[in-house]
Amino acid sequence: MEMSESLPKARVQIAHPAIAMLGLMIGAFVGMFSETALNIALPSLMASLHVTQGTVQWLVTGYMLVIGICMPLSSMLTKRFDTKKIVLFGLGAFLIGAVIAAMAPAFPVLLFGRMLQGIGTGLVLPLMFAVAMQIFPPYRLGTVMGLAALVIMFAPAIGPTITGILLGVASWHAIFWLLVPFLAVAFILTAIALDNAFEQKSIPIDWASIALSTIGFGGIVIGTSMASDAGWLSVRVILALVVGIAALALYAGRQLSQSAPMLNLKAFKNRAFTTGTLLVMLDFGVILASMYLLPQYLQNVMGLPVAMTGLAMLPGGIVNAAVSAVAGRLYDRFGAKWLTRAGFIVAAIGVVILMSTNAHSSLAQVIAGHIILMIGAPLAMSPAQTYGLNSLPGSQSADGSAILNTLQQIVGAVATAIATSMLALGSASQAGVAGLTTGAHLGFGFVLIIAIVAFVISLGVKGKVKSEDVPLN
Repeated sequence: MEMSESLPKARVQIAHPAIAMLGLMIGAFVGMFSETALNIALPSLMASLHVTQGTVQWLVTGYMLVIGICMPLSSMLTKRFDTKKIVLFGLGAFLIGAVIAAMAPAFPVLLFGRMLQGIGTGLVLPLMFAVAMQIFPPYRLGTVMGLAALVIMFAPAIGPTITGILLGVASWHAIFWLLVPFLAVAFILTAIALDNAFEQKSIPIDWASIALSTIGFGGIVIGTSMASDAGWLSVRVILALVVGIAALALYAGRQLSQSAPMLNLKAFKNRAFTTGTLLVMLDFGVILASMYLLPQYLQNVMGLPVAMTGLAMLPGGIVNAAVSAVAGRLYDRFGAKWLTRAGFIVAAIGVVILMSTNAHSSLAQVIAGHIILMIGAPLAMSPAQTYGLNSLPGSQSADGSAILNTLQQIVGAVATAIATSMLALGSASQAGVAGLTTGAHLGFGFVLIIAIVAFVISLGVKGKVKSEDVPLN
């Protein structure tokens, strides 16, 4: 009893933190699952809804666009509204959006439902990490953040597998119906167990910052998404990127000059947070680009049907889940230094194996490369995330989580767009399977570069950091 009383307490005490966290994790899992689940279904959606490749891509782009707009707002909302109300609003929007998408008779209705789902992911995902930092004591954060990392790593990895199996036995409508019961459970658990986790302040709404954030993140997501079809040197792509970057620069300047900013970018003065954020961004880029390339490679180069493609990606998804669950506990024991370095080395080895395959390679070799990649990426993710967020004081935890998750989504969109461009470049250079193989190899080469850059940055990771040692300003 004396030992437990001497251990540091959580910043905010609630009656059932584990149940509250479970509700948040289920909601975030569904959001991240939805991020890659449609990749494998896009050809089916094109045929069923009679739309072009450029049009159907908006189901991915529109979803990420809304996420990119909502995430920077999440920190400001926690300062003005009760935490439970924000999460329930996000989960409710996601649930309604899933039902609308599942029943959609035409593409515009499906797109509307899909963008409603983006509201849920954009609010729930950053709050999952921010709330965890508040309601659990420091000595349990590694384990909890490891489980949270399992959500953002395992969900996009398992998305293509589940979708492939569903499409083998049902229509694309089943993908969205699958989400509904999980969202309902998340809503109930949150309503029962989550309490307010942040202090509310009477601060005015900064409409200029909201507009700049929306234009900035929206411009970058739209620009990178259009690049795969129009080319990176297209006038409309360049215009969207320039407008987005300029708006973000103005947004950052405004946040740094205000006494009560919408998003406290002064968190970047903390070196550990900056390093952890960069590593999480790059790790997520590795995951999303790979999860986009691999189904295309298996179907178009190796000739697997959609259901078999999903099954071929299952072993890697299972390994991903196992490593994500263990990585948090390893952080509690060893810190982030060696785990992040080892993780990116292992991930790079997996990518090299995938680059060495072709249409005549065995399926076992591709699965092996995927498994090794799925060992390395989650091994680095949870330690990097905990290392960065745990370095911030409680007053900055919501800001740090919103910053990290927003940039993660932006990098995911950019990495996916570049991977798509690599596929197109290879297809343009040669005809048939040879061109598709070259394009996939170029895409995996890009993933390898990301992993190497991340490893170099991980050399700057020190031992464990404690937020109690960090000044508030």
